[in-house]
Amino acid sequence: MENLFAYGSLKEEEVQENIFGRVLVGTPDKLIGYTKKIIEIEEEFGLTPYPIITATQNPEDSIKGVLYKLTERELQQADTYEGIHYKRIQVELQSNEIVWVYSAAI
Repeated sequence: MENLFAYGSLKEEEVQENIFGRVLVGTPDKLIGYTKKIIEIEEEFGLTPYPIITATQNPEDSIKGVLYKLTERELQQADTYEGIHYKRIQVELQSNEIVWVYSAAI
């Protein structure tokens, strides 16, 4: 199984149903030393704002999210969903779990 930390739309049950065909069961956790910023991605009907994590190295900064366990196939499905504007990186959560998380591709 793969660990994935979600802090945005991947936490939404409707999104999970569409991507994975099921609702995921997760555990609340925190990513320390990061903040969330907004990027705008051009879509069919114009620019749409999306959250993105940014490393600050400041232990006072954190992002609340959910830790999910996924199959390798589901992780690849999440990659497809996130698209070209996001890349998957490994980070350590407050719980000391090593997880994948999506960050800006640029």
